[in-house]
This record gives sequence, C-alpha cells and structure tokens, in this order.
Amino acid sequence: MSMASKKSVSIFWFRRDLRFMDNTALLHALNSGKKVLPIFVFDTNIFENLDNKQDARVGFIYNQILELKRILENHGSTLRIFYDNPNEAFLKLINEFSINAVFANRDYETYSIARDAAIARMLQKQNIPLFLFKDHVIFEGKEILKQDGNPFKVFTPFKKVWLAKFHTIGELKTDESVDFSKFIEANPASEPSLESMGFKPNNMPIPSASIPISIIKEYNKYRNFPALNGTSRLGIHLRFGTLSIREIAMMANKYNEVWLDELIWREFYSSILQHFPHVESHAFHKKYELIPWKNDISEFEKWCKGLTGYPLVDAGMRELNQTGFMHNRVRMVTASFLTKHLLIDWRWGELYFASKLLDYDLASNNGGWQWAAGTGTDAQPYFRIFNPESQADKFDPESKYIKQWIPEFGTNNYPNPVVDHKHARIRAIETYKSVVSK
Repeated sequence: MSMASKKSVSIFWFRRDLRFMDNTALLHALNSGKKVLPIFVFDTNIFENLDNKQDARVGFIYNQILELKRILENHGSTLRIFYDNPNEAFLKLINEFSINAVFANRDYETYSIARDAAIARMLQKQNIPLFLFKDHVIFEGKEILKQDGNPFKVFTPFKKVWLAKFHTIGELKTDESVDFSKFIEANPASEPSLESMGFKPNNMPIPSASIPISIIKEYNKYRNFPALNGTSRLGIHLRFGTLSIREIAMMANKYNEVWLDELIWREFYSSILQHFPHVESHAFHKKYELIPWKNDISEFEKWCKGLTGYPLVDAGMRELNQTGFMHNRVRMVTASFLTKHLLIDWRWGELYFASKLLDYDLASNNGGWQWAAGTGTDAQPYFRIFNPESQADKFDPESKYIKQWIPEFGTNNYPNPVVDHKHARIRAIETYKSVVSK
C-alpha cells in the first residue's frame, strides 16, 4: 500500500485502562489532531503462558474489550483487536496506516517496561513517537520522595507526603465526556474468539463496578469482618482500569479516610516496585533470601485446598478457589500461616494467589506477601505471627464466614491441624532469628 493511500491516524493502545471516561492517554490521543484508531493486543507472551485456559480474568478482559468495541461501532468507528506479539501487531499497523503517534498509559512491571522500550525502539525506526502517560496511579514513584530525593521505604511517612500532595491538586478527573467524532471512521473489524486464543468462557461472577456509598461510609467499621459485606471489592476494576483510580480516590477522600489509606497502600507498593524492581522475585531485605524454608509440598497442597485444620485459613483458601476473591483480613492470616506456621517460601503463596485472584496486581500482591512473610519493606516483624484461632475468634466470632465455606466444620470430616500453633510459632521465630543474627 502506498503512503498516499494510507489513512493518517494516531493509535491509542488500551492496556490496564479498559474505559473511555477519564483516560489520560486516550484524552491526549484524541487531542493529537489526527483521527484515533484504538487497539488492544492480547499479548501472546503473556496469554500463551497462562495455565488455566478457563481463567475468569481473560473472559473479563475479553468481554470488556468487546463492549468498548461495540460502543465505538455504534459511533461509526471500531476497535482493532490482536492476538499477537505486540511487536508483530504494530508492524501490521505500520503496513496499513500512516501512524502519526502511539499513545498509551504507563505500566510499571518489569515485563511491561521492557515491552514498551522495545516497541518504542521499533516505532522510532519509523519516526513514530510512543507517548506514555500516568494513569494507573495518582502519583508515580518519582513524585513521592523523601527530602533527600530517595524513595520512601516506610509507609507512614510516605502516606504523609502523599496526602499533602494529594490535597493540593484539587479536581483529579481529566474529562467528563468523550468526543467520538475524533475516532477514525471504520467498518466493524473482526476479532479473535476466546476459543481461537485457546481459552474457554468462565461463568465465575465478577464483582460490580458500582459500590453503595453506605459501604464506603462504614468501611472502617466493618472491613475486618469477612462474614459481612463491608469492603468495596473493586480490586479487579482498578487492576484492569475499568474504573479510574482518580474517581475512586476522590470518593474515598470524601467519604472515608480509612478506605483512602488502603488506596495509598496500593500506591506505596507500586512505588516500591518502581524503585526496587528486584522485589518481583527476591526479598526486599536481601538477608531474608537466606531463610531455610521447609517447603513441604504436601503441606503446601493442604494449604492450597483449604485442608490445614485451621478454619479461618481453610475458609479463606476455599473462598479464593471458588470465587477468585479473598477478604483482605483473611489474606493476611493465610499468608502469615503459610510463611510462618509452615515455613513455606512466600513466593509459592504469591504465585498461587497470582493464579487465582481476580484482582491480582503484581505490586500489591508482592507487597502483601512480603509484608506477611516479614521479608518486605515496612513488613510486620518476623516475630509477629498471627494466631489463626484468635483471629477467627476476633473477626468471625460466630463462625459465620467459616461455616459458609467449610460445610464439614465441626464434624469428624474436618481435618486435624497440620501443625501445632505453639510449636510452629517457636520454630518460625528460631528460623528467622538465625538469619537476622547473621
């Protein structure tokens, strides 16, 4: 195709921002002076390596993309969907269009950074700029620093600076409407089916993207009780950007500062990942790489299946396996149990959560696991070990949550404890102490 016959476009690349409203890079693309062609790439580098071919998250992304495509086609445009290596997808686009620029929102995971750098180099050879924008967080890591210019490693001072900056910026949302006339006029484009990509639909329910204001207002009262509907369950929508973090942060600031704190933890762990990318596969504090983990496979499998004999732990794991969700209080207890009671490497648990959680986010999942294991930044001390029984007494006093997920609770069919709490606690402290004292 000759250059003269090629349509001149700006490309907007949907990634972790599957929405039209309040989408930073999309707004810049629409204001670029060129008609915009939106694209989405099911990255084969990622999707071909997913073991679960009925992963509910894949179905969620797919359905959301089809909904965006439907909306665009109702306005006479379309969304181009690829199942491909991103580099190959862009080579096809370069062959078909005269591309003015590519716009996308920034991602902070190691793979994403490397992918974007490779795409930028490839595009640069064609004199096509790649413009990346902040959208997934309120503040990027480089925006919240100590006075000496170094990153924070402790949450409380990070939060103090974060809040001070947050309260100076006023209205956060970028726009209230989308001008669909700025998208390229195009006939509907065909898309790959889930089956052609090797996946099957999953009917696992997805939490709603809307949340009653009453839950937000009373979040601080009920958030620790897993039997109650006291949390937002918006994690999957923040993970894939079907909701804007700016919109959610403004709601939290208006209605409940404890909920806002949780969003700041999300930003803190993102900052840690940005500044210390070694945490993706290693302990934040490198001395903890020397922990002599027990790593008993049969005990790990009991933990995965919810058969440890500790009801709160088992209820949490069964909830996760059946719904793709686990209450945050229970996440802490199950993670502490695996790493401290069973002395199993936190990376095993992190990987299992990554395979199951609908709201899996690398930075938050990694940060939470290293917090529980005592290996991370600003983690709970190694000698602080949750007692799963006292946690159940405190946060599920009538065993409503436990009974919901363990029908055999209180019968002879429920397993005996896989380990004695008192013995496990002493063993964990001695094991960690042997590393700390070196």
